Amino acid sequence: MKLKRSHLLAPLGLAVVLGGCAVGPDYQRPAFEAPPQFRHAEGWKAATPADEAERGAWWRLYGDQELNALVEQLNLDNQNLAASESQYRQARALVRSARASFYPSLGANAGMTRSGGGGGVSGQEAVGQNYDLGLNLAWELDIWGRLRRNLEASDAEFQASAAELAALRLSLQGELVRNYLQLRVLDEQSRLLERTVQAYQRSLKLTENQYRAGIAPRSDVTQAITQLRGTEAQRVDLQWQRAQLEHAIAVLIGKTPAELAIVARNGWPALPQVPPALPSELLERRPDVAAAERRVMAANARIGVARAAWFPSLSLSAGGGYRGASFADWIELPNRYWSVGPQLALTLFDGGARSAEDERVAAVYDGTVANYRQTVLIGFREVEDALIQLQVLEREAVIQQQALEAAQETQRLVENQYKAGMLDYLNVASAQATALSSERTRLTLEGNRLLASVQLITALGGGWEPAAPAGEAGGASN
Repeated sequence: MKLKRSHLLAPLGLAVVLGGCAVGPDYQRPAFEAPPQFRHAEGWKAATPADEAERGAWWRLYGDQELNALVEQLNLDNQNLAASESQYRQARALVRSARASFYPSLGANAGMTRSGGGGGVSGQEAVGQNYDLGLNLAWELDIWGRLRRNLEASDAEFQASAAELAALRLSLQGELVRNYLQLRVLDEQSRLLERTVQAYQRSLKLTENQYRAGIAPRSDVTQAITQLRGTEAQRVDLQWQRAQLEHAIAVLIGKTPAELAIVARNGWPALPQVPPALPSELLERRPDVAAAERRVMAANARIGVARAAWFPSLSLSAGGGYRGASFADWIELPNRYWSVGPQLALTLFDGGARSAEDERVAAVYDGTVANYRQTVLIGFREVEDALIQLQVLEREAVIQQQALEAAQETQRLVENQYKAGMLDYLNVASAQATALSSERTRLTLEGNRLLASVQLITALGGGWEPAAPAGEAGGASN
């Protein structure tokens, strides 16, 4: 009996000795030469992805309560998020499945079989029946780390799925905020056109009075009417643009367009003030960068799984139960049986299947590394684009304000000269059109600055507030 025990314990001892082995390369982050700082922002530098850092409710930077409510509703009811969240739960279940493979599996069976054979000399068929009740235990020993590498890959894919869910959430939040800001810019332009229409109506009335008095020709009246109607048409054109933005917001928050009405109001969201210098860890929070890196981790672990196929697998099995020919005395001691023992299996020839799998997983790994590096490059480009856009738009807005003030002054002087009979209405129409165009350009620039700020925030992974210390993170979900 001692000899038998030693035979049984031998493979267990081998498993303990080799249990620390795991074939395949250990993961190392792909090398990437990042610039020491961003070109268009002093004091910024690149660092390591940390997408789990608390981002906070970045949309609150715009100080608009209605916008805050819409984004919170998107977080709860957006259907694209719901679909991505289901994929996240699938990845989490796969991790649990991979972890379960470390444990023995226990099965039970119970059954009855009836069989027959040739009748022999008598010519009658021999019929018999057999009853079986048993338990079966199987356990694969992870000598070469195949199960550990598989768990490592599943866990990395789960983390990638979580990061992709966060990336989708951030993208949808940014889309909603952009749509809302554009809608408010259209509201402001609509109010401008309404004020302009009222001013043009007064100009038309003045011109008609001068025409009746014989001071102005009929062409001045038709010119005033043309200008008024053209501006009214511009105001009407904004309505369908606004409706489209409103419909897009409704779908983003999980509603039909008929269920959402965003009332026009005075004022628009405030432009967030970008700090002159931001901490380096802000770019680290980009979830798409984290997802790309974790895909590399998973591909790296799959190399170990493929290499483990070249080594023998060791498993232990045990079984026991009762087997008898009569139901009445089925579960009795004489009918008891048991078995236990190790099993070593090794594939000797597979026609090159394992070599092909090695090549495939290596190619997958190379592809994920390239995708990771490209994602990082895109991240740097998007931040740089948003930074330079904000800087240029700020300078442009100052110049445009000066142009607007000059156009408004010109309009005032020309209108006074027209009232005094010194100029014809064509000069007035030209000055008014220039002033209106300058004002609309100024509003468009302010809207572009708001949109550029959203681009910068999303390019940084969501806001520029420093991460909360561990245990202190709170606030709204991101």
